[in-house]
Amino acid sequence: MVGNKVTALLYGWVTIFVLMIATSLIMALLMRFTTMDESTLNWLTGGLAILYLFFGGFFSGAKGKEKGWMLGALTGIGYSLFVFLYQFLAFDQLFTTNQWMYHGLFLLSAIIGGILGVNLFGKQQA
Repeated sequence: MVGNKVTALLYGWVTIFVLMIATSLIMALLMRFTTMDESTLNWLTGGLAILYLFFGGFFSGAKGKEKGWMLGALTGIGYSLFVFLYQFLAFDQLFTTNQWMYHGLFLLSAIIGGILGVNLFGKQQA
């Protein structure tokens, strides 16, 4: 049972990071070969991050088949913890107030995704 939950979380985290890496590549190419700059893509990256956390929670919930709110929350918390550790260890910086708000939205989005993933693909009852 626990192994199933860990597998579900891994599906969610891998989904998030694959989507983010692909989007980063596309945005880097756009900035390199067009006149776009970072300020143009600022809101877009925030919106896509919220959407990708939703997808990560959704896939976690769909794979776990029960307790979607918990799987979504753990997916969002795991992502935020990874970002926090990267930022703290690589740049010696803590989260700002603005980043805490973003990560709160990420958590909420992943929870909603987990709930919907379980309800759409969870255990089917006769």
